[in-house]
Amino acid sequence: MGQAREVMDRLTEALTTKPDLKVVAELYAEDAVALTPDAGEIHGRDNIVEYWRQMTEAVPEARFESVYAYESGDTAIDEGVFSGRNTGPLQLPDGQSLPATQKEIRIRGVDLATVRDGRIVSYRLYFDQMDFLDQLGLLVEEPA
Repeated sequence: MGQAREVMDRLTEALTTKPDLKVVAELYAEDAVALTPDAGEIHGRDNIVEYWRQMTEAVPEARFESVYAYESGDTAIDEGVFSGRNTGPLQLPDGQSLPATQKEIRIRGVDLATVRDGRIVSYRLYFDQMDFLDQLGLLVEEPA
């Protein structure tokens, strides 16, 4: 197992098993960049940690079931299923928040982490945001 795989596994554990944002912060380079479907491009460790704080607050007892785990050079790639119950507020990109729905979610996604000198410098997360919102019951149904 290489460094990228080890860092990705530590990130997954810090976000799911028992959320630990201090560990999350240690895993990202100060000038890291993350790309997410819900928050777009996030620049800098502090902003990325804030993104994860909001996610772990919204789904504090999340689980991640790995389907595939790869490593290619300095990049680790995971495909899996993120699941849990929404028991905390959901932060919206415009700064507003929605109260917890108490609904269970189960979202398949892929994330990629490029690691240099033991820290993530580039992180990309892909999941179906519409499916996520639908499972939370947040999509407005159109009249028939």
